[in-house]
Amino acid sequence: MINLVRTNSHNQDFIDLIKLLDADLATRDGEDHSFYAQFNKIDLIKYAVVAYENNIPLGCGAIKDFDANTMEIKRMFVKPGRRGKGIASQILKELETWALELGNKKCILETGIKQPEAIRLYTKNGYQQIPNYGQYAGIIGSLCFEKKL
Repeated sequence: MINLVRTNSHNQDFIDLIKLLDADLATRDGEDHSFYAQFNKIDLIKYAVVAYENNIPLGCGAIKDFDANTMEIKRMFVKPGRRGKGIASQILKELETWALELGNKKCILETGIKQPEAIRLYTKNGYQQIPNYGQYAGIIGSLCFEKKL
């Protein structure tokens, strides 16, 4: 059974999972990685979720304030050997629930065109593609999504 734990970016399991995520993204993004990495620092993340099975961390995700009514989904990751089992969807739903509890009306996110698994995850969970926002406006390799809560 998967156990979801609400925490923050100081959680060592979250930090360790983010290192795996960043290594994967560095490979996928290639020379574009440094551009995206600047927007993915975890030091200011107050809301993170880590998924465990038998006390072993399997995946994570986070939300951060975007505006008064919106949280941005960040740092979604599930270990490769555990993908395809619904863990990411469970993490995402927990993040959405947390965002709603904090008084938000929607979640937004950015993912890359080189991350087809992420695109499938978000569309399967009711996210709709929107024009690229903020720092991602005009970035060809980015896709942005939103979901009203």
